[in-house]
Amino acid sequence: MTDTTRPDGTAETPLDPVDRVLSRAQTPSAGVQVFGAAQALQDESTVSYADDGDQWDREERAALRRVPGLSTELEDVTEVEYRQLRLENVVLVGVYPQGAQEDAENSLRELAALAETAGAVVLDGVLQRRPHPDPATYIGRGKAAELRDLVAAVGADTVIADTELAPSQRRALEDVVKVKVIDRTTVILDIFSQHAKSREGKAQVELAQLEYLLPRLRGWGESMSRQAGGQVGAGGAGMGSRGPGETKIELDRRRIRTRMAQLRKQLRDFAPAREAKRGERKRNAIPSVAIAGYTNAGKSSLLNRLTSAGVLVENALFATLDATVRRAEAADGRVYTLTDTVGFVRNLPHQLVEAFRSTLEEVGDADVLVHVVDGSHPDPAAQLATVREVIAEVGMGSGAARELVVFNKADLVDDDARLLLRGLEPSALFVSSRTGEGIEALRAAIEAALPLPAVEVRALVPYDRGDLVNAVHESGHIVSTAHEEGGTALHAHVSERLAAELAPFAR
Repeated sequence: MTDTTRPDGTAETPLDPVDRVLSRAQTPSAGVQVFGAAQALQDESTVSYADDGDQWDREERAALRRVPGLSTELEDVTEVEYRQLRLENVVLVGVYPQGAQEDAENSLRELAALAETAGAVVLDGVLQRRPHPDPATYIGRGKAAELRDLVAAVGADTVIADTELAPSQRRALEDVVKVKVIDRTTVILDIFSQHAKSREGKAQVELAQLEYLLPRLRGWGESMSRQAGGQVGAGGAGMGSRGPGETKIELDRRRIRTRMAQLRKQLRDFAPAREAKRGERKRNAIPSVAIAGYTNAGKSSLLNRLTSAGVLVENALFATLDATVRRAEAADGRVYTLTDTVGFVRNLPHQLVEAFRSTLEEVGDADVLVHVVDGSHPDPAAQLATVREVIAEVGMGSGAARELVVFNKADLVDDDARLLLRGLEPSALFVSSRTGEGIEALRAAIEAALPLPAVEVRALVPYDRGDLVNAVHESGHIVSTAHEEGGTALHAHVSERLAAELAPFAR
């Protein structure tokens, strides 16, 4: 026996399209965002871009926006053209087992935020409790018929399932609800396709899309026909061309595999330049700090606060995809790098994890990992678990790097919520990239976590070798310094290369 519930926890009565339409007409927000605000997105009244630089990229991205409610449909169907410009209206659907309703509600709200980021308007969302998804239509044929009535009542043109649908499930559900059906993976890939800017980012997204598309190709009519040979063939090609031939869908699959091979080679060609930059930092013994975390947790805003980097910041999921590296300087003069990485999300498509493996290498090679969590999110524990799971999946974060857990958006968290968050991570820091709260404490914690150079030296450096003293200040850790008659007395931790240069002046 199964039943259907809404994300607010109330049981849903059998769907009556007339009653539903009348109830919507009596609400002030009829037809707009009936599902409710997506909790994965921050309230616009609390969003601030004052400390994020000029943000020209964000202005460019928002320069062309579709406006809901406006349409270019021509009233006279006798006109030569028929145009339509509108936002997609979507209905969300999910399935959860007994006892997992709260987690399913958070997942559906996150799916709503993903749909909004992709450019859709979420009209409604439905959750169904059943032990396992139906292998045919995901929610069962009876519930699929009820979903069809809901779609017709609200005027939706797309249904989004909160999972990755099998090709057969997607086709069967489309046959019942009579509108386009997509899944969570499709929405995430669409967002990545919109936001990718660099050559490497675009290649990574295209590879992930093709990997997802390959087993889901569909053919109709001539797409399933074969290239017939022999005298019966349309071309009359004659001997040597007889046989079953190749269908068009097989030809499409072959083209996709060829393009995927080209993209993999292209991504391998990007590796030497990335390795060269990373190798230069290693030779100079420059420590690296990676900022990782859930999408929309405020990683880019935090990077802008720490370094004034001017990285794109937007109240949207996966607003930035490309890794950004910026130089920072500790209070004792040591130089280190801060890297902003791509965000994570629950049920992140494995195609994207594989495609963005090169970007995630920055996390694995970091000396310090700043794990940013949205403190105002309704389920911060899931954010922590998701990020650690993805990092473990790609083989990064083996424990060599020290992890600093940071709860961002502290200005939106009250004292009671802070106690709960402290229970999750007793040593975590609370910061606000919007107000600046806790930024200095975070900077001090990062500097304290930076590894010391490998070699401890004591040297008396002549005054005419100020270049060596300057190098120690930049890449080493100075314990003490004193100016004597013969030069500058240094007690410091330095790299092996710098220790060799200081060896002639050792004491």
